[in-house]
Amino acid sequence: MSQVPRYMHRHWWKISGIILLAYTIIAGLLGPVPRLPLLQETIRNLYFHVCMWFGMMILFTVSVVQAILYLRKMDRRHDLASRHFAGVGMLYGLLGYATGALWAAYTWADPNIPFAESFSTIARDPKLIGAAISLLVYFAYLVLRDSIPDIDRRARISAVYNIFAYVILFPAIWILPRVLESLHPGQDGNPALDVKNDISSGMRIVFYPAVIGWTLLGVWIATLRIRTELLKEKQYNP
Repeated sequence: MSQVPRYMHRHWWKISGIILLAYTIIAGLLGPVPRLPLLQETIRNLYFHVCMWFGMMILFTVSVVQAILYLRKMDRRHDLASRHFAGVGMLYGLLGYATGALWAAYTWADPNIPFAESFSTIARDPKLIGAAISLLVYFAYLVLRDSIPDIDRRARISAVYNIFAYVILFPAIWILPRVLESLHPGQDGNPALDVKNDISSGMRIVFYPAVIGWTLLGVWIATLRIRTELLKEKQYNP
């Protein structure tokens, strides 16, 4: 019996991520979906928009954990991990925001009024405002890091700010939009993620692998960025 190549043991999770994303794209675009009012075929965006936001939250969680570990151990690797997981989380947040805006344009926009006017109304939705605030807070985190030249001071201040940014996520994305009136799925008459009534069993077998696949891709990108930074530091400080 032939042995499994050694690289397969090291990179199984990367290979799994590629397979899951290929499955997500193929099954997500071609698989059957429920014909819900308003959503119709656009519900396929669930595999991209919502799953990217799930991946974003996981990456931000890893980032804040690494920030706390840096404050405890003062290990440079934790600081780099915190920064790059936050950066990839930001990328996922922007992609999630963009796919969400496109989704809203097709499902929330009023066909009887000019698109620009309708979209301006959509942009004032509490969920979208909360998401924008969260992304701006993390964007400020990246700007803050670049504005402090001293490496150790930058790492300490950034770690503390990262904890603050993570705390902001929950009221901005999960609490306030549920308290205020919103068109977003899960609110007044426009559901999309109700596992009891809306998502079929066929969607579940794509949705959960999609969350894992997008998350593994984000972890892969972040680890590549971390390794690149460490190699640069080793090159300039042998």
